[in-house]
Amino acid sequence: MSTHDLKGKVVLIAGGGKNLGGLLSRNFATKGAKLAIHYNSENTKADAEKTLEDVKALGAEAFLFQADLTDIGNIAKLFDEAIVKFGGVDVAINTVGKVLKKPFVDTTEAEYDSMSDINSKVAYFFIQEAGKKLNDNGKICTIVTSLLAAYTGLYSTYEGMKAPVEHFTRAASKEFGNRGISVTAVAPGPMDTPFFYGQEAPEAVAYHKSAAALGGLTNIKDIAPLVEFLVSDGWWITGQTIFANGGYTTR
Repeated sequence: MSTHDLKGKVVLIAGGGKNLGGLLSRNFATKGAKLAIHYNSENTKADAEKTLEDVKALGAEAFLFQADLTDIGNIAKLFDEAIVKFGGVDVAINTVGKVLKKPFVDTTEAEYDSMSDINSKVAYFFIQEAGKKLNDNGKICTIVTSLLAAYTGLYSTYEGMKAPVEHFTRAASKEFGNRGISVTAVAPGPMDTPFFYGQEAPEAVAYHKSAAALGGLTNIKDIAPLVEFLVSDGWWITGQTIFANGGYTTR
């Protein structure tokens, strides 16, 4: 049995109701974890409730927590509720993000602020809260983007606001390491989910599908095992951003 077995561990997932977060919730349920599943709003409530139903059917203890995490007090409440319900948190995963594809000169201050809040501020204070409240030998993982290694226009606020998470990850890993806590970021390529298609014209979708060396868009089923590895047996990897994109971008 692995020394980092997830059976009985408490896994908290921001954005855990659908897409990659929903798949992670289900996969952790099969490993015997207890789950704190955050979702953002009424728009994602139905997906989150289906995820909760599925993980409970797999035998997992779980609960849903709805909140806008850009109000950072809600991040503290999310962790606190998991601690009240389960006695602690062992793994904290943040899948929250927002993409905007827009020319630099057309981006408004309101769009900039929103992108900053969702992609950078939430990530920072999620890691901070995990650092305060995670059990010793806990694990933290944030989903970023492979555009961090791209040379491209039109995504200035998305790649720009995800970029600081690499530095947050390094700093936190250094500060939390004496407690055995690993901190990582995973940078998928464009994922075959509704999150991706909302911003892309058909010709752009065709380009993204052709751009990866291994072909096609990133499948969430290829990302979930990597996240699961990093927060269990792969804990020795810390302070790193791992690019998992089929050869879409690299450094």
